Amino acid sequence: MTVKYEEIATLVEMFESSNWDELHVEIDGLQLFLSTDPNARLTTARHQHSDAPATISYASPIAAAPAIAPRPSAGQPAPAVATGNVPSNWVVVTAPTLGTFYRAPKPGADPYVQLGQMVEADSEICLLEVMKLFTAVKAGVKGTVRQICAKDSDMVEFGQMLFYIEPA
Repeated sequence: MTVKYEEIATLVEMFESSNWDELHVEIDGLQLFLSTDPNARLTTARHQHSDAPATISYASPIAAAPAIAPRPSAGQPAPAVATGNVPSNWVVVTAPTLGTFYRAPKPGADPYVQLGQMVEADSEICLLEVMKLFTAVKAGVKGTVRQICAKDSDMVEFGQMLFYIEPA
């Protein structure tokens, strides 16, 4: 398996936009180690099997990370959303990983949030599922849900806009 530059760049971007402390990826002898600690060093003792399958490890779970992205600056194009212009004070909540977007905890259940609903920073607002692994996405900010940008059961990409929340 050959690792492409674009794949490495995607991992670096994902790490930089997360709240992970460390990221270690090992694929076919290539090791990528990223850390927020400038004194951190890769220890190879825990990865001694050269014929082991690819592994990815990180220090903080994805589910614990609120996925908040800054609003684009004036020089950047406005994000595409379902309903027109978005006030500049609204916070966009983005997908912390790729997966299937679910508004409710199970089929037939009420959605986690509705338009106009107040949420706390630690409120779960949706689930993302990939290969039977569910990641709870939290609001990350106290406020009112103003837009829902993804449709239930849609496949979403890492960094894709999911919600806009007007901070309280």
